Amino acid sequence: MARDANEPTLRQVLFKDVRARDLPVSVRRDFKDLSRFYLDEERRAKLKSVRGARRALWLIVFLLKSLLAKLTPARRVMFALSLLMLLLSGHIHVGEFNLSLDLTPEAYWLLLVVLMLELKDKLLARDEIEIARQVQLALLPSRHPRPEGWSLWNYTRPANDVGGDLVDYLELESGRIGVVLADVAGKGLGAALLMAKLQATIRSLAPECASLADLGGRLNAILCRDGLENRFATLLYLEISPGSPRMRYLNAGHNPPFLLRARSLETLEPSGRPLGMLPGVRYVEGSLDLEAGDLLVIYSDGLVEAENAADEDFGTERLRRLLPELRGLTAEAAGVRLLAEVDRFVGAERLRDDLSLVTVLGSLPAAATDRSP
Repeated sequence: MARDANEPTLRQVLFKDVRARDLPVSVRRDFKDLSRFYLDEERRAKLKSVRGARRALWLIVFLLKSLLAKLTPARRVMFALSLLMLLLSGHIHVGEFNLSLDLTPEAYWLLLVVLMLELKDKLLARDEIEIARQVQLALLPSRHPRPEGWSLWNYTRPANDVGGDLVDYLELESGRIGVVLADVAGKGLGAALLMAKLQATIRSLAPECASLADLGGRLNAILCRDGLENRFATLLYLEISPGSPRMRYLNAGHNPPFLLRARSLETLEPSGRPLGMLPGVRYVEGSLDLEAGDLLVIYSDGLVEAENAADEDFGTERLRRLLPELRGLTAEAAGVRLLAEVDRFVGAERLRDDLSLVTVLGSLPAAATDRSP
């Protein structure tokens, strides 16, 4: 049968997107991801405590047990049977009897069937996740508002195809703007679904809440009532008004944002526990003025927990040391600079958690404007 001229050859399929210089880095990264996926912290710590052949043996045992546990019962049996067939293949001596048994081809075919079934599931899930990714992208802000006296910028990058970080803008009465950065515990599709629920709830409640303390309390009650066990969210929500340097904010268990002023570096500490963790939590609304050139940097865990090839975190202290270099930059330029430093630090490593960043720059002299909330 003649081959279609437009159909790629086996060689083209095999070596598509393969670059010799990137191959060692990609292989090392894949093995590192494999270890993190199949081995928990306890097993990785146990492996570090042994050396030599014993470590290799324990690694094989740990990987096989974890792999078998993740397979469906039928595939688990097929996989175990294929390993048994490989072990039994060869010459077997029982007394005077010499039996030659070669089940290697059958074992490999059985392994291939298991691999094809797992790949089929992955491809089906990938199609569904791609749809979820498109929906999530559609929920993100399409532009950065430009209220008088303020400069706003945000960015989010999921660790997987979809993520649990929420960045959003809300257009409220009297031209006020709500700025949101929330981080749902975990990552992946489950976190993304809870993030979408949180976004819809914030958009529904924020316009009608008299105070941000009330907003925090109502959000917490809803997530405690409707959320999932061991799933919670941290939230940094702030409101600004055109022509005024006054900013109101709510920090529900989120990383303390940094406020870079002309001669100081401050933090905005949390005013309550994360949302959905405990019922009945009370939150406190905070307020402050941003003068011209003051920069507020809000970030998710994924920024400071980004790791390089040596398993070192980017860390809060490294971020703190970098911030003074951002004085005089626009909100966008400051955010881009921060991301460039994180990417340089991480190199070819994958993110372990969703990374989000919001920068807010004041551009009005506080003494010359109305400071009323």
